[in-house]
Amino acid sequence: MGGPRSGVLELAVLGLLHDTPMHGYELRKRLNALLGAFRAFGYGSLYPCLKDLLAQGLIAEEQPRVAGKPPLAGRRSKIVYRLTAEGKERLQQLLAEPGPAAWEDDGFGVRFAFFGQTRADIRLRILEGRRTRLEERLDGVRAAMARTRERLDSYTLELHRHGLESVEREVRWLNELIASERQSGARQPEEDNNTSAGDSAS
Repeated sequence: MGGPRSGVLELAVLGLLHDTPMHGYELRKRLNALLGAFRAFGYGSLYPCLKDLLAQGLIAEEQPRVAGKPPLAGRRSKIVYRLTAEGKERLQQLLAEPGPAAWEDDGFGVRFAFFGQTRADIRLRILEGRRTRLEERLDGVRAAMARTRERLDSYTLELHRHGLESVEREVRWLNELIASERQSGARQPEEDNNTSAGDSAS
């Protein structure tokens, strides 16, 4: 598929179809509801993506039939898309990739939406990568504001401050998530040890 945004859409489609098969219109609605910031994903980008996934054998299409009723003449049934075994394998490969694309603006929201299907160590690496990326952005914005403060009018300055505060809020949110992930990771070995001890005693 194409650039980073196409890869984001591929992950989103495979991730949603992993939950349940659905037709294109329903899939588009789910994409809009789930991904929020990616509302630009309309028919113009979704259907070429579906065609490409079909060609790769990652999804399959079916025409649902109502029991005891033949298809209506002259009308085409809504095609339902489902994930194939190859598609499930591809989804797991995508979810296991913790590289920079996972924490950039285009990719992070989609990756976070599927954290429930992502390994704990990958989740933590993505969250830490996103935090580092935003901290770098904060440093750049602060430096730019310091250099240009005297040349900015009050409204432009407030706009910069608003952007700065938004990034700072996300960094605080990431700090909380990272702390929670680390705490959960620390508890898991202890729970495993307690379970093993209980099994030995019985």
